[in-house]
Amino acid sequence: MTPRVVVGVSGASGAVIAVRIVELLATLGVAIDLVISSAAERTLAHEINAAAADRLRARADVAHGIDDIGATIASGSYPVAGMIVAPCSMRTLAAIAHSLSDNLLVRAADVQLKERRPLVLLARETPLHLGHLRAMTAVTEMGAVIMPPVPAFYRRPASVEAIIDHIARRAIDQLRISPQIAGAWTP
Repeated sequence: MTPRVVVGVSGASGAVIAVRIVELLATLGVAIDLVISSAAERTLAHEINAAAADRLRARADVAHGIDDIGATIASGSYPVAGMIVAPCSMRTLAAIAHSLSDNLLVRAADVQLKERRPLVLLARETPLHLGHLRAMTAVTEMGAVIMPPVPAFYRRPASVEAIIDHIARRAIDQLRISPQIAGAWTP
């Protein structure tokens, strides 16, 4: 059976990471349910180009509207292997932490938590204040993985693309849907 993963894209900087995650999942033969927030639409256009959101939707198996709260991914009975939110804005993280299912992205994340499925949040903000840290603690206590997109400099990346690729691979590895694709560290 082909694994299915939900990818949520929120409005924080780092939209290119979402693009790489979707590319890698497609390469692995994973079915992708995609939901892009309104703020992410703007960030994708600013950081990549005006067609980026449409190209991302075209790579997904199903692209859901942010306001489609009745979509399949809003139900725990819809079988998925987990969800990645990349990048994850502090607004989205706080909404998940407080179960404020006011849009499909947050509702889908809430479903992952209630069904005890993997939820990986690539939280993108710096510096962090106490409210951010408390929201991160709350979602961690509920079972989510907070994974800020931090470069692994020990790998001596030769380019920004190499950094993005490794972060995307590490996020996918958190779902445990395939053998490790990020590669193990060797001294």
